[in-house]
Amino acid sequence: MGLRIVKLFASAATTTTTTAKPTVLKFFYETTAQTTAGNTLTIAVGSFETDGGIAATTLPDLTADNSYFKVEINGVLQMKDTLAYTSGGSGTGQLEITVPVESDPIEAQTPIVLEVVNYDPQSSSTTTITT
Repeated sequence: MGLRIVKLFASAATTTTTTAKPTVLKFFYETTAQTTAGNTLTIAVGSFETDGGIAATTLPDLTADNSYFKVEINGVLQMKDTLAYTSGGSGTGQLEITVPVESDPIEAQTPIVLEVVNYDPQSSSTTTITT
């Protein structure tokens, strides 16, 4: 038998499963006074209620590239550039809503909903090698 190159032959298949795992927290507030055009409504964390109807104590951090927040005023989703969200530990954090100059005011007793969504994506892969 002459010289030859001996090669190993193998093939592999990989399956990856990814789960998004969102954490959704909602906070509720009802305005106590009118906020007129050109002014900013600041809502401190303790003024919000949680889904359970108790006073909120913290506003969650936003995970970089894996989170978002949205605000609804009287059931209408609001534009991002009118909002400023500040997360914080116990007793800190706030939401600021700037009413544009050319806009109608936010009236007293208007419901405001803040929703914060953070994702914790997790992946697992399985590789099967066949020869």
